[in-house]
Amino acid sequence: ARAGEGAALATVVEGQLAAMSALVDAAEACPARRPEAVRARLAAAVAALTEAGAGALDLDRLHQEAMLLAAKADIREEIDRLRAHVDAARDLLAAGGAIGRRLDFLAQEFGREANTLCAKAGDVSLSRIGLDLKAVVEQYREQVQNIE
Repeated sequence: ARAGEGAALATVVEGQLAAMSALVDAAEACPARRPEAVRARLAAAVAALTEAGAGALDLDRLHQEAMLLAAKADIREEIDRLRAHVDAARDLLAAGGAIGRRLDFLAQEFGREANTLCAKAGDVSLSRIGLDLKAVVEQYREQVQNIE
């Protein structure tokens, strides 16, 4: 009975890993990540500042702020980590044995990366992907707590 329950649980967890993987792919392909989209958002922000009568803009300071914004908007690291965590979870499932604690640890890592992705999302579409990812991560966390 335990073996049957474990096999069913492994199927559920694998489905959640597949869903996470698909969401990571969607985040990577999100049009809001393209340089021209980031540039357009930055241009709109600068236009809003100049229209608001902010006075003379310090171009060096503006350049620094733009670079900080661009660095903050880069989610490449989070995407790479999420993919690595999906691969690690799949390896653990394939290995079998007492893997519950390690899968639970990966749930924490998934959650951390999903939160960072949401925090860096400068666009509604990327935020939605991040929120969907957080929901799947929470479902994954609930399931792996049933694994020894």
